[in-house]
Amino acid sequence: MNDHFNQLIDRRGTNCSKWDVLETKFDVPMEDGLAMWTADSDYAAAPCVIKALQESVDHGVFGYFNEPSAYDAAIQWWMKERHNWDIDTDWILTAQGLGNAIALSLDVWSEPGDRIVTFNPAYHEFEFKIRRADRVPVQCPLRREGDVYHLDLDAAQDMLDGTEKILIFCSPQNPSGRVWTADELKSVAEFAQRNDLIIVSDEVHHDFVYPGSTFVPMDVAAPDARNRTVTLTAASKTFNIAGLKTGNLIIPDASLRKDMARRLTALNYSAGILGYKAVTAAYTPEGAKWVDAQLLHLAEMKDLFDAGVNAIPGVHSLPLSSTYLAWVDFSGTGMSFDEISHRVRKTARIAPSLGPEFGPGGETFLRFNLATQKSRIEEAVRRLQDAFSDLQ
Repeated sequence: MNDHFNQLIDRRGTNCSKWDVLETKFDVPMEDGLAMWTADSDYAAAPCVIKALQESVDHGVFGYFNEPSAYDAAIQWWMKERHNWDIDTDWILTAQGLGNAIALSLDVWSEPGDRIVTFNPAYHEFEFKIRRADRVPVQCPLRREGDVYHLDLDAAQDMLDGTEKILIFCSPQNPSGRVWTADELKSVAEFAQRNDLIIVSDEVHHDFVYPGSTFVPMDVAAPDARNRTVTLTAASKTFNIAGLKTGNLIIPDASLRKDMARRLTALNYSAGILGYKAVTAAYTPEGAKWVDAQLLHLAEMKDLFDAGVNAIPGVHSLPLSSTYLAWVDFSGTGMSFDEISHRVRKTARIAPSLGPEFGPGGETFLRFNLATQKSRIEEAVRRLQDAFSDLQ
């Protein structure tokens, strides 16, 4: 499998949102820049997924279709097999990816002007989507102790005014890679109960968990909160099929599910057949073996990256328990964020995600996507060390 994950694939010039915006978004040269921002991977999807898509292409007909029952059954199998989560196939609704699922959740369960809670630093698209929907973000800071972020629900409570409608929660946590414990998830559910918040739990990174940590779905940790919990999952990041725009809203509560189903019907929404085919092929024993191999590759990449970056004085990559997104603190360099960003983008010619976009707590950080080939990780480390060589 090493050959699969280390085979270089040039994604430039393919309308790739990760690589084709290096110059326009980051002022990083296209010809030799490294794209390490958007959270998708640079290697090909699993062979079982490619085979299923090729069979569909060979069939040659892409007409109207009924949603395949095997799709929901595959999701049900995966959640039980990989996450010890028993779900009913009736709970599953399909969105056009999880970005769309978050936007739909805001649309269905809140109104313009409503306040929406997040715990920050958090995936920057939470805030962007909240603002695009004319809602108001309430960014409650996480408390960092050493390399670990903790919930501070007392401080969060003080920030609420009683008009909040939704808590968008990230589990595992992006950008820090924190895996929440069952007790922590219960405390989040209790916080939501006290404040009458619907929990939209984004669990898209749940398949990327490293030895020593155990992921627990929100619904497993806090089943008493099912009347207010919407869980978002997808095969998109796990199998590198985000472009097929297929994600799941798993909603045990019949009333909440009815609300969302009504909106999907009003919008005349349904996913595309190729997305259904890809997910059904991914969530299989063959797909599971591929994911296990991918995790071994990613563990090697994070160890390689961390060792190289942590050798730079004043720079510290927080150890990851999950995800493939390195969260790197540059505060020890004593430099301004503008100087840090300039060195990484202009000298190292790397495009990372910018920490301040993740809200409070991200001011001195950059986030680097490690789901790429070993040669690119090695090159990124070399360039970063060169860019900060005056600190040696």
